[in-house]
Amino acid sequence: MATYIVGDIQGCCDALQRLLEKIRFDSSRDELWCTGDLVNRGGQSLETLRLLESLGDRFHTVLGNHDIFLLREHWRLPDGGSANREIDAILRAPDREQLMNWLQGKPLAHWSESHRVLMVHAGVVPQWTVETTLSCAAEVERVLQSDKRGKFFSKMNKNWVRRWDDGLTGWRRRRLISNILTLLRFCDQNGKILASASGPPGSQPPAYKPWFKHKNRQTRDATIVFGHWAALGLRVRKRTICLDSGCVWGGRLTALRLEDRRLFQVPGKYHRRRFA
Repeated sequence: MATYIVGDIQGCCDALQRLLEKIRFDSSRDELWCTGDLVNRGGQSLETLRLLESLGDRFHTVLGNHDIFLLREHWRLPDGGSANREIDAILRAPDREQLMNWLQGKPLAHWSESHRVLMVHAGVVPQWTVETTLSCAAEVERVLQSDKRGKFFSKMNKNWVRRWDDGLTGWRRRRLISNILTLLRFCDQNGKILASASGPPGSQPPAYKPWFKHKNRQTRDATIVFGHWAALGLRVRKRTICLDSGCVWGGRLTALRLEDRRLFQVPGKYHRRRFA
């Protein structure tokens, strides 16, 4: 048995299929994990969801910001009509409900005790331990899987707090948890997020650092695998691994075999001109 972790797919189903062939993935014995952002921009989001859903319990993913956007459109548009044509194809599919129920049940953080690996889409703030990360993620997961999800989605575009505080409550707390786990790239040592920053390390103001660079980070003893940051690119270190190698932006789709950290890549289809 092998465990393969794939970076952001973003609807690049052809690349995903080529990658699975390259690693000789066998769903009867292997596991496939993904760092989130299964959908959007690659042109084959519906096909991607169908393929991954068919893997059953051999597939594990965390939700990325594009996945949450899809879930929001599913809640907002029961009859379809999204301005995003790729998302709308999912909303008009005959198996829409099956796929959305499946996606809605996915976590925001995944922990493997046997590998001592924490997988999130974007990052964690310095104050969070692994246990805090899983607990905070579960707060949002419970809402997304309940009839309160509409209230959560309706507040997604409202002003939100950017500094983590254990005393935060209610929707402000849940919104910030979601944003940390799905949008974080840079923050300060106190857990204040630099919003709307997608450039590489060094492009941020002096008070901020990449989230994984803070010396006071409480998750330093675990290995964290993440995606979301195409401008950072593939980055494999002892305790942090970024697997977003920009497939949808003309880069590659990457898989890491967790047992020996061997990397496998296939080229993506170039059709984008900037990172996001």
